[in-house]
Amino acid sequence: MSKLLEIQELTRRYGPRRGVENISFALKEGEIVGLLGPNGCGKTTLIKLVMGLLQPDSGSVLIQGRVPREAHHLISYLPENTYLGEWMAMEEAFRIFGDFYADFDRAKAERMLGEFQLDSRQPLKTMSKGMQEKAHLALVMSRHVPLYILDEPMSGIDPAARQSILDGILQNYNPGSSLLLSTHLISDVEMLFDRVVFLDDGYVRLDRYVEDLRAEEGRSVDEYFRRLYAPAKGGVHAS
Repeated sequence: MSKLLEIQELTRRYGPRRGVENISFALKEGEIVGLLGPNGCGKTTLIKLVMGLLQPDSGSVLIQGRVPREAHHLISYLPENTYLGEWMAMEEAFRIFGDFYADFDRAKAERMLGEFQLDSRQPLKTMSKGMQEKAHLALVMSRHVPLYILDEPMSGIDPAARQSILDGILQNYNPGSSLLLSTHLISDVEMLFDRVVFLDDGYVRLDRYVEDLRAEEGRSVDEYFRRLYAPAKGGVHAS
């Protein structure tokens, strides 16, 4: 498998505060990678750097050999917070995506909306948080691109809605594409992952294949994560 996403010595600071520091890793074609870590560890900063929404202080990001500003057509991105107007119904969102993205598959989006039991005429402002997450996922997963990036796609919603969203990802993910998924809900989604990258205070703390991690540590990714980040006496993480 060739490299789809290459991140080299990437650093971004916010004044004296660290966003990410000297991060390097690559994402191969066809991989599903979990981007994991506690709040404030740098996950969203890293994603925004990959998307070109932030500029690094140093280092580089390449998507199929292109810098982010030249690679927007290669990535379908689900941000943590909605970017659609609350007044908007999904019919209008479908039209906008069709105008902006030549790779948008409206038939697939409509099918996913039906699977989620959502009405395309319903305004977003009348939907619950879980319904809005499903609606956004239908848009993002209905583009035909090499790389999907999902930032906390199931945060703040009930377990039943989380399972529905997970099923939507599983059933509509193209195995030939790659997926980078940031989440706190590791136990719900770890069966998806080929690899996990743990961030801690802006650094890569661990980058392992899931099968190797389970075999060597004798525990699930979620169990290992909880052990690794458990606060020890004096506020130092357990090792």
